[in-house]
Amino acid sequence: MGKVAIIGAGNWGTALALLAARAGRRVSLWAHDAELVEGLRRERRNRVYLPEFELPEEIEPTGELTEALAGAEFVLAVVPSHVCREVYGRMAPHLSAGAILVSATKGIENGTGMRMEEVAHEVFGRVSYVALSGPTFALEVARGEPCAIVAAAREAGWAAGVQDLLSTRRFRVYTNADVTGVEVAAAVKNVMAIAAGAVNGLGLGYNSAAALVTRGLAEMTRLAVGLGGRAETLSGLAGLGDLVLTCFGGLSRNRRVGYELGRGRGLAEIIGETREVAEGVRTARAAHELAARAGVEMPITRGVYQMLYEGKSPAGLAAELMERPLKSEEV
Repeated sequence: MGKVAIIGAGNWGTALALLAARAGRRVSLWAHDAELVEGLRRERRNRVYLPEFELPEEIEPTGELTEALAGAEFVLAVVPSHVCREVYGRMAPHLSAGAILVSATKGIENGTGMRMEEVAHEVFGRVSYVALSGPTFALEVARGEPCAIVAAAREAGWAAGVQDLLSTRRFRVYTNADVTGVEVAAAVKNVMAIAAGAVNGLGLGYNSAAALVTRGLAEMTRLAVGLGGRAETLSGLAGLGDLVLTCFGGLSRNRRVGYELGRGRGLAEIIGETREVAEGVRTARAAHELAARAGVEMPITRGVYQMLYEGKSPAGLAAELMERPLKSEEV
């Protein structure tokens, strides 16, 4: 079986490394933190992320991108969106010809408004690119709990390759051709999770949360379609599936940020409590700006952006959304 490179040793990168190793693949797990790499080698555990799982012998930790990428047939990029361009640039000279680049990043680049596929093509030029997304908490994947995910690519063979690579009896991979829809859903659902968490933090109930999530899905769909994606993608695993998980799951970092904001805490204090990245915080700005450029109405996204960056209170956001002019649900 061919080699797999996992670029990024956080929760999700470590879980995917475990998954690939259990499927019989030889895995190179790259981390930028030398101390983390040393700990992975010495203890065979990721003491910072998913410490309860022992790394099997098929996983080789490394801090050298050249070593990680050498001979890799599949390269899974599992880094935050705000460092993707930099990491891709460092990867470019070492990526094997014919390697399939699999992005497990859920975000939009600030400033450019680019999806991760667009960033990859700008950095690498022509590259075999697959977007991997869906309702998957890393801890549950590492535990081997049943779940399903989607691999999206513009060439069916690339997605099928990832499907064969990662599918097991307890990890089901579906394929999809709509990279745009999958990546928009993957990014914007994190913004909606912040809003849903804020609703809960305010002490509001399921009626409020259900209404917000449903209208949030409508916003996500409008943006995806406006950028060339397909509406039906947003009803699938990368859209509705991941939205439900992120908005209501107890392991959701973005939901937790919103919940604490709803309780009255400050953003800097909340973010400072963890090493994990809540992608929705940065994506709120990028999605707000992207929607404005595309002429797509996204009131929840705009409100989350204002809550994070312009001082709008969670209660003020809730009131504003409820007091908007009445309209048809189909608009």
